[in-house]
Amino acid sequence: MNDNEQIINLLQPYLNNDQFYIVDCQVAGRRGGRIKVTILLDSDTGISIDECATISRQLGNDMEEHHLFDDAPFTLEVSSPGVDFPLTFARQYKRNIGRQLVVTLVSGEQHRGTLLSADETGFVLDIVPEALSKTKQKKEAEAGIVRLSGPTPLPYEQVKKATVEIVFS
Repeated sequence: MNDNEQIINLLQPYLNNDQFYIVDCQVAGRRGGRIKVTILLDSDTGISIDECATISRQLGNDMEEHHLFDDAPFTLEVSSPGVDFPLTFARQYKRNIGRQLVVTLVSGEQHRGTLLSADETGFVLDIVPEALSKTKQKKEAEAGIVRLSGPTPLPYEQVKKATVEIVFS
């Protein structure tokens, strides 16, 4: 079992029966120097600093008791993903319904729009068409390029990266 798997196993009791979920778990510096463990947690309603601190203390104690890194010094950081962290789970999409997203598809296309709905297989993005010059519109029409716009269903497997776009009104 690798370091990540061991940490995830130790973390399970502190996820409150799936109230919290693991967004990311990284271990850096294993080959000498101080080891840094970074864990990003989230929930359907968000996670507070106090909840992160409690989980960090409990997990840190467990990691020390199990001599996870053969008593090598380590730093443990437990936090929530920042707003600029890509969405990776259906739960995160559902939580951000109504917000603006920037979505890059596996094909390389990038779209902006409002997240209208999400389920376990994909989501619906109300895509705002990109403003194009008349010349570019004509070239794309001649090339048969059709731009997505309006409410568009997107399966997760077509998404390379999706992030929440901060909009100041």
